[in-house]
Amino acid sequence: MPELPEVETVRRGLAKVFEGGVFAKVELARGDLRFPFPKNFAARLKGRRVEALDRRGKYLLARLDDGASLLMHLGMSGSFRIDHGGPIGDPYIPRGRNPAHDHVIFRFESGASVTYNDPRRFGYMLLLSPKERESHPLLKNLGAEPLSAELNAAALAKTLADRSAPLKAALSDQKTIAGLGNIYVCEALHRAGLSPLRAAGSLVSSSGRATAALTKLTRAIKEVLSEAIEAGGSSLRDHRQTNGDLGYFQHSFRVYDREGAACPKKGCKGTIARIVQAGRSTFYCPMCQK
Repeated sequence: MPELPEVETVRRGLAKVFEGGVFAKVELARGDLRFPFPKNFAARLKGRRVEALDRRGKYLLARLDDGASLLMHLGMSGSFRIDHGGPIGDPYIPRGRNPAHDHVIFRFESGASVTYNDPRRFGYMLLLSPKERESHPLLKNLGAEPLSAELNAAALAKTLADRSAPLKAALSDQKTIAGLGNIYVCEALHRAGLSPLRAAGSLVSSSGRATAALTKLTRAIKEVLSEAIEAGGSSLRDHRQTNGDLGYFQHSFRVYDREGAACPKKGCKGTIARIVQAGRSTFYCPMCQK
């Protein structure tokens, strides 16, 4: 499933067409994705202007001029393809993106169109009222946005205090940090030199303050996410940018999917190991991550 850097990369690509754009027509090839489309979905979008395209965790939120928001989630295999219109347009169709899996086409008054393709149909789209933007069950319990000032060592200390859960599990919990997933938790923990197995609460002092290790971890989370966004995200199976390009951060992985490789940390002679936590693969160096 795409994590924050992949979703943010998609948001930035879509914003060039969505923001300020007016829906001339929305075409649905079927009545549902993971969930049925809202009643009168296409009709309710027609003529609406997109004021802004935001991201909350792993969700895309298009704010409309009537106060409603179009919520979009990529699921496991969802992607967007942009055609800017005109004589050239955007002829790129990513490999493996069979047009038979084109389920939604947003046509804009500008002549541009955006096609949503999803072979597995785990993605979904909803229309939220202004109140639901904060109170909807999918959004109301999300944790801090990791690239905002909202996430800092002091705030994370309050969230992790007294938690006996493994650090990897606590950080992967969307109620702790919104958008942070398996890949980037592994990478941040290695940068911070912290074991995914240690208790999350061990990074908080007895007085409730952030330890130096937690401060280092907070910085590592922000750094790895920022670098991944700059690289266009990580393309392992399905992720593509809206222009069809692959993300490139997978070439910078230090531990993720590198079982058996030498630890890249200078001076460390350890080997990257793989364990399973909560049904997900965790990659780390047992020698330098404590």
